[in-house]
Amino acid sequence: MKNALAVMFVMLFAAAAHAQKEAPLPKDLPPYGTQPSFQPPEVKVEKFENGLTLWLVAQPGLPTVSFRIVVLGGLALDPTDRPGLSELLARALNQGTKTRNAKQIAEEIQSAGGDLSVRADRDAIFVSTSVLSSKTELAAGLLADVLENASFPDSEVALAKRNLSDSLRQREAQPGFQANRALARVLFGSGPYSVIAPTQDSLGKMTAQELRQEFGRRFRPDQAILVAVGDFDPAKMSTLVKEKLGGWKAPAAPTAGVNAKPSGPAPHQVTFVARPNSVQTTLVLAGFGPLRSDPDYEGAEVADAIYGGTFTSRLVTNIREDKGYTYSPGSNLATLRQAATLRTQADVRNAVTGASLNEIIYELNRMATTSPTEEELTRAKRSLLGIEAILLQSRGAVAGELADLWLNGLGPDAIGRYNRKINATTAEDVDAIARKYFPASHMTIVAVGEEKVIRDALAPFALPMETPK
Repeated sequence: MKNALAVMFVMLFAAAAHAQKEAPLPKDLPPYGTQPSFQPPEVKVEKFENGLTLWLVAQPGLPTVSFRIVVLGGLALDPTDRPGLSELLARALNQGTKTRNAKQIAEEIQSAGGDLSVRADRDAIFVSTSVLSSKTELAAGLLADVLENASFPDSEVALAKRNLSDSLRQREAQPGFQANRALARVLFGSGPYSVIAPTQDSLGKMTAQELRQEFGRRFRPDQAILVAVGDFDPAKMSTLVKEKLGGWKAPAAPTAGVNAKPSGPAPHQVTFVARPNSVQTTLVLAGFGPLRSDPDYEGAEVADAIYGGTFTSRLVTNIREDKGYTYSPGSNLATLRQAATLRTQADVRNAVTGASLNEIIYELNRMATTSPTEEELTRAKRSLLGIEAILLQSRGAVAGELADLWLNGLGPDAIGRYNRKINATTAEDVDAIARKYFPASHMTIVAVGEEKVIRDALAPFALPMETPK
């Protein structure tokens, strides 16, 4: 099997290399086909007396149901002396309740045809599973038990801490993680969004009792949504969820708020993270972009697709295809509830560190000064709409997308609005958005690699050079 895969890889590599040498494609190729009309999911919206929000999407056919629960309050809400506590809270959430131990929880959800996934980000904690439709009641009961009665047994928390410590150590050795950690500190200072993970020190101090206290404080129905997508009757599903979670009560204390908005623009400087003996440099450039709820969000997605967010984008064509500086450059618009970043990353050979940064800066400024061609605009829009259409074929993805909309303060109709606004984006829209967000002077730069290489290669740019605080 391995030999067959190796032969296939060699053939594909040879074919790709040959294709790059071929003459340009003829100009008389047929036009693009008609873009299929998009039908957004029909969502039934309900809110229970206890404050829990319920969004239901009935999709008859395949006998499965996907659940996604979001509870507000992620790493941005962690105590300042326990950064990253939410990640341990998420890892230990499904490891025991008042009536079930970790093994029983795992066996029950597996008997329903799925597993239980829990993760935390800076804004929230996410609980998700996909099960057989015939096991919906079992799954709903198990989810309700975890959301209301997680107990964080001492032994399970100790095991979760050891596993998280190992995972963290592995992540901390990766240049991409080092760059992201440094970037968060540069963009958000000491604010709530400056933390993307625990530290080994903070993790060592966390206790099971602290997790129980945070669980009691954060897991409340008036700060949560349950999204269900799949083969079910909406009325029956509503009744089932109300039966299982209608008694979930919010504590008397008011909800905890957090101000995570950036205090100012991204500093135009280089922050370097020394990685001795590294044979490549990880370059990350980032500036603030529009929130998902902002009116120019969709236009910024189109602009990013033209700049670096797709395989045929300007950046990829430049530093991957034409110059061969890096294999996998790219960009994306990453949104949080209170901030968004337009981010570029490229892992480049040491010898072309300066040249690569020069080309990235060039492409950012070219976006701000050069209108897209009709072909670039069409290709970007079709790519975004095609990806969205493919993504939403999965029930789990539909549940995740709807949950993300709620998290960002939007209603379920935003799915259809996204498609309409992408379709309607013009070259003039892209120009205005690119002038607003893309100039290289709006970007902060993080470089991870050999210190001497970075200092020598980036010295000609005459930018302030800092180390992470």
